[in-house]
Amino acid sequence: MTLVRPIAVPAVTIFDLEFTAWEGSMASHWLRPGEFKEVVQIGAVRVAADTFETLAEFELLVRPRINPVLSPYFEKLTGITSEEAVLRGMDFALAYDRFLDFAEGTPICAFGHDECVLEDNLRLYGITGARPLPVFRDLRRWFAANDVDPRGLYSCDIGPALGVPFQGRVHNALDDARSLAAGMEVLAGRGAILAT
Repeated sequence: MTLVRPIAVPAVTIFDLEFTAWEGSMASHWLRPGEFKEVVQIGAVRVAADTFETLAEFELLVRPRINPVLSPYFEKLTGITSEEAVLRGMDFALAYDRFLDFAEGTPICAFGHDECVLEDNLRLYGITGARPLPVFRDLRRWFAANDVDPRGLYSCDIGPALGVPFQGRVHNALDDARSLAAGMEVLAGRGAILAT
């Protein structure tokens, strides 16, 4: 019998997305005509896998193709305007590649199934031959296993739930990823380990 030992992973990438939304989108699961979860912002922090100390940060804006004019609801929620997305944003295909470059093949983690949104955008735009995503972990189970009930929470709520004041703007992808990392760092200090 051969024993298989887990390979130590030096880092993981924690990411968050902001994507097009309208008043009532969440309740309708984006099933109303013309509504799609088009990525508008990707924010990420690469952290040490054992301590969750931040090693590097990443943030960029993406220009939606189908709904380039962002809804007033989205603009108020995130602080990102249509003008900013046009001026600072890039096409999703390039943004996706840059995010994968940043992750450097490390496992990627999010508070929910944001990896599905990335994959849905590839399909939505007919992008073929894209690099596959690295190994993905939904962090909600991990937080639940470490006595943080994720029900009703967003990624921006995790740091404050563990005593770390939120810094920045809620529903900003990078600030939300930072909040996740800060909460994970607190749990690491209590002995929590993320199996990768």
